[in-house]
Amino acid sequence: MQATALRADTHIAPVAGHIGGRVQLTSTLDLPGFNMTFARGEEVFGEEEPADFVYKVLSGAVRTTRILSDGRRQIGGFHLAGDVFGLELNGAHRFSAEAVVDAEIALVRRSAIDRACERDSAAARELWNLTSRDLERLQDHMVLLGRKSALERVASFLLDMSRRAPCGQAVDLPMSRTDIADYLGLTIETVSRTLSQMERDHMIALPTARHILLCDRRGLANLDA
Repeated sequence: MQATALRADTHIAPVAGHIGGRVQLTSTLDLPGFNMTFARGEEVFGEEEPADFVYKVLSGAVRTTRILSDGRRQIGGFHLAGDVFGLELNGAHRFSAEAVVDAEIALVRRSAIDRACERDSAAARELWNLTSRDLERLQDHMVLLGRKSALERVASFLLDMSRRAPCGQAVDLPMSRTDIADYLGLTIETVSRTLSQMERDHMIALPTARHILLCDRRGLANLDA
């Protein structure tokens, strides 16, 4: 489903906490918008579609993906509650986006953001900050894929998830092992073996496949470094 083609059966409502359907996209970007719900696996937008909207995750999680010419899938990133995504430098999306689990997402027209930035230098700086954070995350991901071992990649991923969705010593993963493998550039078997090795080394505990306890953050940080 495309966000630009609002279906009659899609739930649309003012964004929770924003009177009159305004979206607090960032601390200084409070703009007209609305929210939509997406079921697990449902497309938010497609690759090469017009980038008419910018999106903010209110609940759930979203993955951005690209299918390579040989059919392999590369996940470019995971977006959790509070994350803004879909901000493109040109007029089209370079990746597609899908809901990892049932998700509620706020939408703001890119044209509204551009007008706000033309009027307000603080809004322009905030937009620059968003773009800079995206670039920084992309650079980190490039280093992870190009130079790190499987053990280092998984450690980096777990620490990143624990920082972005703090839950004490635990990490609750909305994504599957296949998603993690496609994000880290590994096979699902390698991800599973690496997690098992970390468990044997008492760096993590695995009460369930998606609920992971970080028992040795220092050891994980040493691997990530």
